[in-house]
Amino acid sequence: MEFYPAAGVVLTKERLEKTESFLRAMGLRYEGGADYTVQLVSEYGEILGNGCLCGNILKYIAVSPALQGEGAALTIVSELVSEAFRRGVTKLFLFTKAGNEMLFRGAGFYTVVSTNEVCFMENSRGGFDRWISSIERREGVKAAAVMNCNPFTKGHRYLIENAAKQADSLYVFVVSEDRSVFSFEDRMSMVKEGVSDIENVVVCPSGDYMISYATFPTYFMKEGADAETANARLDLALFARKIAPALGITKRFVGTEPYCGVTRNYNELMKELLPKEGIEVIELERYGGVSASLVRAAMKKKDILTLSRLVPESTLRVIRERYM
Repeated sequence: MEFYPAAGVVLTKERLEKTESFLRAMGLRYEGGADYTVQLVSEYGEILGNGCLCGNILKYIAVSPALQGEGAALTIVSELVSEAFRRGVTKLFLFTKAGNEMLFRGAGFYTVVSTNEVCFMENSRGGFDRWISSIERREGVKAAAVMNCNPFTKGHRYLIENAAKQADSLYVFVVSEDRSVFSFEDRMSMVKEGVSDIENVVVCPSGDYMISYATFPTYFMKEGADAETANARLDLALFARKIAPALGITKRFVGTEPYCGVTRNYNELMKELLPKEGIEVIELERYGGVSASLVRAAMKKKDILTLSRLVPESTLRVIRERYM
């Protein structure tokens, strides 16, 4: 069947409705965020294929059964990759159904990790290996903690301090994605300064290989599917099968979570899955009810007294200089 590529499609209201209808027929959902859209159309203008570039993630890739086996998906992916390169974006990722893994391998993508539900891929062979090799290696019993630190509080300091006592080295991964009130640069700086006196702590950026709730897409999941659980399973699989073995990590520390249901459920799944991979999960009690959300609330009120109770001096200095 003949098809015609249409690159840089503008999703007007009418076009968007047609695109959403096509994606639904292909079992996908449009969630927004498209920076650039490629479509394959028939001579009558019917949509036969679609793909979108969303930042550095390829999404909404679908091809009509009428075009199966004609290289249509490769045409879409090639155009999206070319456009990304034109924009200076060379490191690309995609999330897809596990069953589509071989299709995207043929388009130049490599599997980072996969579960029964989701496959996480990148367009660079050895990208993960290069990232993990940039992290300092330590000896002895090694542990890890993953934190957003938006901002770094006395609660974070308490968890790190106590976790560090239970390992020879503690890797603290700070979530790299810049979707927080505090920039990644400031969050890294606050953590490093806040724990600079604890010699066995290594502060690292999470990079692109610790999947956040903000970037994990659900467009390819069935209606009613538990996207939060699928996200957590993928993230934990990557940590357990790739990150922990590479660094020799055998323990992971988390704080108790009385407020956020998503984080609490993630912690429970962590306690279920990681021990099966030989990683001990240790949950530490939250320090005095301190939370980053309380800090942000105090910032809005310019309540310096409360802030000084919740955050270390190094964090308070950053808040006063740049965020108040």
